Amino acid sequence: MEWKERATKTLQSSLSPVPLELNELDWKSDLSPKTDRLAQHISAFANQSRGGFLVFGIHNDGSIFSISKEDADKIVQKLGNIAKNNLQHSIKIEHAVIEYEGCSLLFVYIPEQKSKPIGLKGNDIYNCYCRSAGQTVKMSQHQLKMMIAESEGIPFEKQIAMYNLSIETVLQNLNYQKIYEIIDKNLPDSTDTIMKTLVEYKFCELSNSRWNITNLGAILFGNNLKDFVGLGGKTVVIRKYYGTSNLDMEFEQNFVFGYATYFEKIIEFIMKNIQSGEIREVRRINKYIYPELAVREFIANAMIHQDFSITGMPITIEVFSDRLSITNLGTPLNDINRLIDLPPLSRNEYLADMMLLLGFCEKRGSGIDKAITAIEENGLPAVNFTRYENHTRVTMFPKKKVSEMTKEERVLACFQHACLLFEHRKTMNNQSIRERFGIDRRNSAMASRIINDTLKSGYIKQKKPENESKRYASYIPYYG
Repeated sequence: MEWKERATKTLQSSLSPVPLELNELDWKSDLSPKTDRLAQHISAFANQSRGGFLVFGIHNDGSIFSISKEDADKIVQKLGNIAKNNLQHSIKIEHAVIEYEGCSLLFVYIPEQKSKPIGLKGNDIYNCYCRSAGQTVKMSQHQLKMMIAESEGIPFEKQIAMYNLSIETVLQNLNYQKIYEIIDKNLPDSTDTIMKTLVEYKFCELSNSRWNITNLGAILFGNNLKDFVGLGGKTVVIRKYYGTSNLDMEFEQNFVFGYATYFEKIIEFIMKNIQSGEIREVRRINKYIYPELAVREFIANAMIHQDFSITGMPITIEVFSDRLSITNLGTPLNDINRLIDLPPLSRNEYLADMMLLLGFCEKRGSGIDKAITAIEENGLPAVNFTRYENHTRVTMFPKKKVSEMTKEERVLACFQHACLLFEHRKTMNNQSIRERFGIDRRNSAMASRIINDTLKSGYIKQKKPENESKRYASYIPYYG
């Protein structure tokens, strides 16, 4: 796809339905007089996967206006000089004035550089920048180290977590028994056969007659992640609280093992703590507040899509009386409003493939859909996906009657419902909304109000507004 087409689509995603700056694109109303700050933006986009765009003609609130040719020429000249003279390596940028909704906007494209990281000229290597939650921020030393390795063609999973080991030390640090249990094979008597299996799955490698454990092997099957360089903070912690705030904690449980080693135990532990007992005759039947399929998929996603270059917080699962939240470091590579329909993008392709191969998550591209479907089938409110500066949070809520939901909850549920139907080549209508929310057919007016509120929010649109009466109208997501 030519960069101009991609830039226009990215801008559209950032402006609707809710204006939100993205990592791939930065709005600008004018040119900053601070040369260093502009150099930082160019550095960040040059280090960004697939590069990024500065778009001039957009105010902070997302409203747009036309840029004059004179202003556009000045902006391009200054940015071109900065890209050429103020970075460690000269960068070639491209630009175009594109008509968008009646306004002439200036798009400046900074391509991703093959040799990364790109920092500011006259500074040491640590003065490099990246994009996070739509902002330009300085990269940490750990991020720099990982980017250098990836720039040399070594992804995170292939980087080394523990060096120069004997076979005995490798087997002490990896739960190789669990590997054979998961792949449903008998444990060999020969250590040589075991090591061949570990190499085959890229969990370790032989180097000069000694052994190295890869990040992939450690993160999935490490006996204790805290023993591996750079992975000590990538554990899983589960906290349960008595009420709706984190002030009164019932317990905290830490899982320091590799994800594959204890994935099922983690799910089992969570499900045990989200039970809702129900008495039927003389037996007590345990029902779960949240569907297990959704819990599994969202936790697997948190593991797979986290940003391993950022440190400071484990994958955190918090159980409150009114919600369950799952938080991981790193912002989504896709727009959070497009997680249902867009193919998943992952920073950690090898990890994603291995989690799929080992059966811990759904077929790639279908997991979120199935999780949201399970939420709908159980009559729960919409799942809330939230991106922050350095982390992502997925929040689920217990079952509510439609009358107990806020307007925002109903709108989000309506939008996600439209997205699911659109993925199955269907359209949303009054009847499907009644079924989604459990609304009696005699109360179609309530379903109409939900649809109208969602229309006003910009999340959905009428499929054929010129041909359909209001009574028989059908709707699709805003991006359809």
